[in-house]
Amino acid sequence: MNRKSYILGVLVLLLALSSGCGQKPQAAPNAGAGNAEETQEDVQAPNATTPPDADSSQGAGGMNQPQLSTEKIETYFTDDQMLELTQVSREITYQAEEDKYLAALKTLQTPSDAKQFSLWGKAEFRSAVLKDGTVTVDLSLPDEARLGAGGEALALDALKNTLFQFDEVKAIDLLVDGTPVDTLMGHVELTHPMSRN
Repeated sequence: MNRKSYILGVLVLLLALSSGCGQKPQAAPNAGAGNAEETQEDVQAPNATTPPDADSSQGAGGMNQPQLSTEKIETYFTDDQMLELTQVSREITYQAEEDKYLAALKTLQTPSDAKQFSLWGKAEFRSAVLKDGTVTVDLSLPDEARLGAGGEALALDALKNTLFQFDEVKAIDLLVDGTPVDTLMGHVELTHPMSRN
């Protein structure tokens, strides 16, 4: 009798173990599938609230994300002796066509090489607006941004070369803090506007 009870106990134990082992692999995929379903629902939930006329250019909150344009341009720097301009190719990125000129001017402020010197590094370009072929550039020029006669001439050449590479720009009018000035840094006389040569 003891032997029968012992064998019966072992069989019940084996049956319990085999049943438990057999269910574990099934439980794991079901649990994973449940998580996948929840994840898929979570991913689909925001789409359920997105209006039907939404498109791929919309980001979070349904606001239209502006398309960015890029263009390769030439920009200009000098060496630490300020003897001549060096032409450097750069790529600018801008949202609207009217932002292109300000983006181009800002490339004058950051040289890509330690041997180059920015003639406009300490100036602040506030705006650059094209109207009837003339770009009006408004800038702020703190005292530390002012250069000697040679530096001022090169700075103006760098600015003109940068803006006149755009065919639609026929003239440039430079303003300092919104006001036309006779000279930018006290050495070179300005004309209003400066025309393409």
